[in-house]
Amino acid sequence: MSAVTCPQGHASEATDYCDVCGTPIASAAPAAATPAPAAAGPSTCPHCGSPAASGALFCENCGYDFTTGATPVAPAAAAPTSSLDLGAPAPAAGTGTGPTPLTPPPGVTPPAVPPAAPGVDAADPAGEPAASPAATAAPGAPGAPGAQQTAPADPPLAPPTPGDDAWVAELWVDPDWYAAQQAEDPMPSVGLPVLVPLRERSVLVGRPSASRNIRPQVDAGADSGVSRRHCQLNTDGQRWWVEDLQSSNGTYVARVGEQLPEAPIPAGQRHELQDGDRLYLGSWTRLVVRRALPGEA
Repeated sequence: MSAVTCPQGHASEATDYCDVCGTPIASAAPAAATPAPAAAGPSTCPHCGSPAASGALFCENCGYDFTTGATPVAPAAAAPTSSLDLGAPAPAAGTGTGPTPLTPPPGVTPPAVPPAAPGVDAADPAGEPAASPAATAAPGAPGAPGAQQTAPADPPLAPPTPGDDAWVAELWVDPDWYAAQQAEDPMPSVGLPVLVPLRERSVLVGRPSASRNIRPQVDAGADSGVSRRHCQLNTDGQRWWVEDLQSSNGTYVARVGEQLPEAPIPAGQRHELQDGDRLYLGSWTRLVVRRALPGEA
């Protein structure tokens, strides 16, 4: 029969009262049993079979818990890589990772694929024709589709160059013309003529006006009988014409050696000039149009 310990600490064979002091021991707990020595850990992991050190709590290889017997949690499987992910390599051609082509239901024959038209890229699913060099030209460039083809503009007429075809105009004070006009203004003294090279295709003859911005190339401003825009000389490089611009006193033309003219040329109409022709304007002005001598133009 096992001995029990009374509340006073005496060993007693009786379980109700202490054999030594008589203290009730009915509620006393039996003497604590001597703890058994801890069992040594297994030498081999029962989960993966790897060697385990004596007294180890976990397997160093798979993480098996020797105390509770809990198996290690398996790592989550890696998600499949999508070709849409940034940095993910695109599937190689011919690996079968692309979309599976649709197959027709049983009993249905797929339509035949027509042959590609000339100039159409067979690899293009839209079937659009391949761009030609003319189609890729910049809009508006020569040869581009839709570009408006405009004819090149005619180059401007160049002024006559000095040489054999150069012309000049001599501006004179003519006493005979002054006498025929019977003008009231006094005639200036007769001197040497003013030589004006004709270097432009169109030459204005008249009197200048700053307020009206009129600057004629042949200035006859001393003669008040000459209009501001009296007449105009034009050339094509070989011949010259004169046109009266509806002047107040008209424009008169005479050949070399002829008498003073009596009728003016019609206003607004071109009159062809010959080498050495005389033009009479205003009260005393005479204008001689001729070819230039060497050194004059």
